[in-house]
Amino acid sequence: MEHLFKTAGDRTMNRQRPWHHFLDIADYDSDTLRHIITTARDWKELRQGQSKGALDEGRPLDQQSLAMVFEKPSTRTRISFEMAMQQLGGKSLILSGDSMQLGRGETVEDTARVMSRMVDAIMIRANDHQAVLTLAENASVPVINALTDFSHPCQLMADIMTYEEHRGSVAGKKFAWFGDGNNVATSLIQAAVRFDFDLMLACPEAYLPNPDVLDWAKSEGRSIDVTHDAKIAARGADCMVTDCWVSMGDKDADARHTALGPYQVTEELMAEASSDALFMHCLPAHREEEVTTAVIDGPQSVIWDEAENRLHAQKAILAFCLGKI
Repeated sequence: MEHLFKTAGDRTMNRQRPWHHFLDIADYDSDTLRHIITTARDWKELRQGQSKGALDEGRPLDQQSLAMVFEKPSTRTRISFEMAMQQLGGKSLILSGDSMQLGRGETVEDTARVMSRMVDAIMIRANDHQAVLTLAENASVPVINALTDFSHPCQLMADIMTYEEHRGSVAGKKFAWFGDGNNVATSLIQAAVRFDFDLMLACPEAYLPNPDVLDWAKSEGRSIDVTHDAKIAARGADCMVTDCWVSMGDKDADARHTALGPYQVTEELMAEASSDALFMHCLPAHREEEVTTAVIDGPQSVIWDEAENRLHAQKAILAFCLGKI
């Protein structure tokens, strides 16, 4: 994975152009990411009291088009990006990977060139991160990573926005992650560096976070702590975060349930955190697996705000990618 991680930023930052890809949080500096989140919060506030289908004032993406490519099933990502384009005054079309020539042998490079002639931006939810980097390298329009096996940057932008709505700045706070050191964990590590908060990940030995990402964080001046003890990670945390144990494409469900069982977020584990700690989950959740129903439906859970903020954060990401903010 090292080559994937190190080249993403180069491909995003080094071109002179009026638009941007959004491939990973690490690709941008703190001020740029903060500008996106501030815009998202401002636009969300301006919509208070309006119907969900109402157009935003000024239609920031009027006459812009977004192609959404899905190689994985989706609920929140599909709805949020489609409604984002609608509210911003643009148009979207949905493509599934197996319905495209891409699924029949056409190269990613050729697909990128064709799509760039027909739409203004491409959002992709893909299996292989390298394929997304290749798509971005060959596209002449913005490409947005809506989830790969490596990272999930759009989710973390919504998570930061959600935390700050409830508790103020994330700077100096402690986030704790429980379970598989997966794609969401990768983006959480990158966010800890860019937004200046502490992070401890509690993971079993078989499912540790990507070591190259941990090395990158250290090179950026932030040491990320990893433990096998969930209680140690939870102690004094301001935000408790987890994800499902078995993701799409995982073929080791039994092994995962065995290894990840001690990392379930329970009321007892929440009690180890700060008294006003928040609970987050990117969803979908498998209740009574990675988190108990008492926690996910409890007073510290902000999962529904978190899910809604996918829409608002992605509106700002789209506008940023298309050079509108």
